[in-house]
Amino acid sequence: MHHQKEHRCDVLIVGSGAAGLSLALQLAQDLNVIVLSKGPLREGSTLYAQGGIAAVFDENDSIASHVNDTLIAGAGLCEDAAVQFTAENAKTAMEWLIAQGVPFDQYRDDDGVLKYHLTREGGHSHRRILHAADATGRAVQITLVDQVRRHPNIRLLENYNAIDLITDQKLGIDGNQCHGAYVWNRDNEQVEVIAARFVALATGGASKVYLYTSNPDVASGDGIAMAWRAGCRVANMEFNQFHPTSLYHPDAQNYLITEAMRGEGAYLKRPDGTRFMPDFDERAELAPRDIVARAIDFEMKRLGVACVYLDISHQPKDFILEHFPTIYAKCLSVGIDITKQPIPVVPAAHYTCGGVMTNLNGQTDISNLYAIGEVAYTGLHGANRMASNSLLECVVFAQSAARHILQQWPTSKPTPELPDWDESRVSNSDEEVVITHNWHELRMFMWDFVGIVRTTKRLERALHRVELLQREIQEYYRHFRVSNNLLELRNLTMVAELIIKSAMQRKESRGLHYTLDYPEQAAHSKPTVLQPGRD
Repeated sequence: MHHQKEHRCDVLIVGSGAAGLSLALQLAQDLNVIVLSKGPLREGSTLYAQGGIAAVFDENDSIASHVNDTLIAGAGLCEDAAVQFTAENAKTAMEWLIAQGVPFDQYRDDDGVLKYHLTREGGHSHRRILHAADATGRAVQITLVDQVRRHPNIRLLENYNAIDLITDQKLGIDGNQCHGAYVWNRDNEQVEVIAARFVALATGGASKVYLYTSNPDVASGDGIAMAWRAGCRVANMEFNQFHPTSLYHPDAQNYLITEAMRGEGAYLKRPDGTRFMPDFDERAELAPRDIVARAIDFEMKRLGVACVYLDISHQPKDFILEHFPTIYAKCLSVGIDITKQPIPVVPAAHYTCGGVMTNLNGQTDISNLYAIGEVAYTGLHGANRMASNSLLECVVFAQSAARHILQQWPTSKPTPELPDWDESRVSNSDEEVVITHNWHELRMFMWDFVGIVRTTKRLERALHRVELLQREIQEYYRHFRVSNNLLELRNLTMVAELIIKSAMQRKESRGLHYTLDYPEQAAHSKPTVLQPGRD
């Protein structure tokens, strides 16, 4: 067998969204960095984030208020220290993004002073959302990509899948350290090795495990699955946020309608034009996402309809075009004029609140392995993520992880020689249809059995199905060469199992986890922690 290509670097970052690119830029002044991107560098959940980023910029607002709003949205399961840390560091993180060139919307006040335009979203008691019109994530991603491409100390490997982490355990030596990763070059279909003193997972969430999702195709839980296989604990995997309003149209799947639209006065309506949110919560359309998503799910099932409607057409046309130009253009492209018509919407899996357990430096259970952004469980989100805290978490924890890696660097040891990936006993697959079928089955039963409303029986059925799938996939994985679909399916079934087992452990309804068998909140509750080898 030919010798496989080996790359060496100081820090390997797996993932190229806001978290990964922010970390790369903050390390690259001193260290050489490889950023691994599964697809093109711009692709990823950051690009599609519309609403904005929460930070206290208004003199009438306060860090204490941001903390309190986050704790309320998290339904009693946030880690106080993580919430405080994030809110305190939010403004510094945003100032760093501004310094990189992110064009947040500004205006001149009555005295002619230039200020940032702040919007308000569900769960927030003040206007504290910095935004770039209704395409904030796009502005952040494009700005960071431009900076990263120009940096001499950052190497970009696009169209690469990470397969598995290389740890002491994998090398058969004593210790608990990470030394790099096996990766799959999608262009030449070869496995390569990356040796690194530090590895950071910034792979995003796992919403692709569901049939309807607002996420791009790359969100397949890779980092969570790899960390779990390597021996890291995961927490709160049962809390999957379903964004209440995803455009319901055959030509526009995965397209999110930002919560900011409800913040600017849009109403949710039944097909007959009547509003329903006031029947469910006194905050109506500005209730937290879990409440809004459940209300929509309830009305759709009660009425037997395929969708509900989001209507902002009562606002002036100029106002709509100024605030929501991207959504206006997208809807118009499929024949919906939002200045005159309501938008058909359904809930869609949107955000993974749980993930790989880390501390406030982004450190995992394995030395020299970090996890930041949606892949991580920091304790910030609790049982439900508040709007616009996600991109914030990416940048705040990229900064803290960068500081910690730079502190550890002087005493870190060189990477040992890493063995090649063993492909001696595998052949090319002649049954790719098996993967396609399993992929569809997984996403269907996760949507039906582990979706917005759950029961113990549904969870048991889902666990039985996922265990059968895993056996099939493992058998397939052992005998055939890797492919993008096989790697993603292997990771998604792993993550699906973690979601189901976490949901089965929670004998209450709280935040994003709602079960008909335990509809009440328990008096005392704590995060659900799963440990490899035990759960």
